[in-house]
Amino acid sequence: QLGLSGAQSLHLQQSQNKADAALRWLEASPNHWFMPYTDPRYPSLLNQIKHPPLGLFGHGDAMVLSKPQIAIVGSRRPTPAGRQLALEFAAELAALGFVITSGLARGIDGAAHQGALRVQGQTIAVMGHGLCYVYPPQHQALHQQITEHGAVLSEFMPQQHAKPEFFPIRNRIVVGLSLGTLVVEAAEKSGSLISAHYAADYNREVFAIPGSIRNPQAAGCHELIQQGA
Repeated sequence: QLGLSGAQSLHLQQSQNKADAALRWLEASPNHWFMPYTDPRYPSLLNQIKHPPLGLFGHGDAMVLSKPQIAIVGSRRPTPAGRQLALEFAAELAALGFVITSGLARGIDGAAHQGALRVQGQTIAVMGHGLCYVYPPQHQALHQQITEHGAVLSEFMPQQHAKPEFFPIRNRIVVGLSLGTLVVEAAEKSGSLISAHYAADYNREVFAIPGSIRNPQAAGCHELIQQGA
């Protein structure tokens, strides 16, 4: 009667189903929450980026978002030395009172979260999918620890599955929440460089750890340093 096509009607119905599923997810635990853009607790640094999320679904301590954060990002396939550096830097920064923010990916992200937790610090994981799921699956235990000592966040509806295109755009939230971004290991065409460029675009500090000239995983960090990191 309104002149909608069949596809439009179906999309509207599916959107309602997603909203109902989100409400059920929120009611499932007192530690599940949604923070809209209009909430006074919405992080002021995130509010300053070009395309802030309209809201954040969260699992864990919402108050951790108001604390000073440092993002730590890097390769999903780091060298043992790179992984150890991520652990050490995260632990030192967490011990100084910074919340360590990353994306729960394999490699450097996971090591950064673990480093913060090792010294009883707080950490935030920003996901590229809905919070009904844990990705990668091998980080189930780490995911649980983060919800107990920080928060897991997403701009996506809880039932949304992961898609490759979601991970680069979630990086803007990791960086947007943080005072600065530390790149530990990154190849020349690494997704971590996207995060570094977001940070530069948002006028945030960019830090990069140099490595061996023989290590291709250090090439992206060397490029960042040449650019002024």
